[in-house]
Amino acid sequence: MDAGGAKGKQKSDINVTPLIDIVLVLLIVFIVMVPGLDKATKVVVPQVQVTSTPPKPDPNNILIQVDQDGTMTLQQDKIDAEGLKAQLPDAVMLQPLNYRKVFLKVDEDVTFQAMVDVLDAIRVASDTAKKKSLEQLDKFQGQDGGDVKVAVSLKRRITAAPVS
Repeated sequence: MDAGGAKGKQKSDINVTPLIDIVLVLLIVFIVMVPGLDKATKVVVPQVQVTSTPPKPDPNNILIQVDQDGTMTLQQDKIDAEGLKAQLPDAVMLQPLNYRKVFLKVDEDVTFQAMVDVLDAIRVASDTAKKKSLEQLDKFQGQDGGDVKVAVSLKRRITAAPVS
């Protein structure tokens, strides 16, 4: 093996043996991996179905909407706060046991107090339904009916950007 060049100087040639070793190892790794790439799972992308009419709401779901001016609707009937407190317990009692849900849709401009009042009416309806279930304990075979679960959605208005 020759370590030096002419007159005891160092050689400027690079040693390519380690480079060739690394390239051969990578080539073998890729040759082994390529057949495994064909066995990948095929992905089925769901297709979007466009319908002209919105789906009908589930009658078991209770939907309360509060608009920006404070008007409330229970399902699709306009109602005031007192009417909501009177009708909501009966609507909750119609839902299956342990699956009592109320969906609350609130406009972004509704005052915080109006939303708290609606949530309080839902809590009172849950307590009332629970008491009625406990009164009819033998009918429901010992189940208390559980609490009402609330899903809150905030309605935002999309404003168009000013055209310049």
